[in-house]
Amino acid sequence: MLPFHQVVADDFSAVNQLIIDQLHSDVGLVENIGQYLVEAGGKRLRPLIVLLGAKALGYKHQQHLELAAIIEFIHTATLLHDDVVDMSELRRGRPTANANWGNAPSVLVGDFLYSRAFQMMVKIGKMEIMNILADTTNLISEGEVQQLVNAKDPSVGEDSYFSVIHKKTAALFEAAGQCAGVIASGSTEVQHALKQYGYHLGLAFQLIDDALDYEGDAETLGKNVGDDLAEGKPTLPLIFAMKHSSEKDREIIASSIRNGGLDHLSDIVNIVNSSGALSYTKKKAAGHSESAIEQLSILPDSIYKKALIDLAHFAIGRNH
Repeated sequence: MLPFHQVVADDFSAVNQLIIDQLHSDVGLVENIGQYLVEAGGKRLRPLIVLLGAKALGYKHQQHLELAAIIEFIHTATLLHDDVVDMSELRRGRPTANANWGNAPSVLVGDFLYSRAFQMMVKIGKMEIMNILADTTNLISEGEVQQLVNAKDPSVGEDSYFSVIHKKTAALFEAAGQCAGVIASGSTEVQHALKQYGYHLGLAFQLIDDALDYEGDAETLGKNVGDDLAEGKPTLPLIFAMKHSSEKDREIIASSIRNGGLDHLSDIVNIVNSSGALSYTKKKAAGHSESAIEQLSILPDSIYKKALIDLAHFAIGRNH
């Protein structure tokens, strides 16, 4: 358990148990796939934002636990659907659900998790939270479609890239922060600050993910290095490298994006590194990490605020 998890260790354990309890289904396959996903672990950063944010505002009740589990269910549902769309075979160092059970069960269990999340939202009974999460899930879906449209298009620029990662990744971080403010009855200003914290943290997290795709190894990352390239995804390291490389190198990248596959992976890794694309991407991530921390100035000092700050530092200092 990482230090910022330990600050809310009891709550975190309670959320994990709640996730297991809420995976109950009369259909065995739902529970099998659900348990497989739970056992895969992951850092559970999104529910952690809910727990830390609510505690930082002095929240004393239990609904933040349900809210954290809801956020994790939504996230897990998007991963199940993502892996089918991307035809991914590895996640967190293990075969994906679709690699083990096939595409149809993965999509359907993803639907189950979405609908279970909304059942749990109804039980919380706060229309504001339902409104935030309904808008968020819609935005995530839109980001998925936009990413699909951008795939294999080497002309995609930074603006379009940031639009996708905002919708696909940062939106749920935003929702986690904002909902923590709502559940703890924070002021409008506090809710907005926690939403912006989530926005910047989510962007920093995804930027580092995209940089790691060109400098990590599969064992450390828990996925196949070069996955984004294989799917023809024009991420920021590639976008920057294309703008700051020779015409020959630009064409190697453009061709690889257009065609997908990893035929030129070693060449592209060299181009990305020599062009300064990774340092540029990491600098962008560091800027968003600092912006996330700035949003927390509205909160009173506490171990929970410090953990949120530590989380922002972790987002850019990790190797997986």
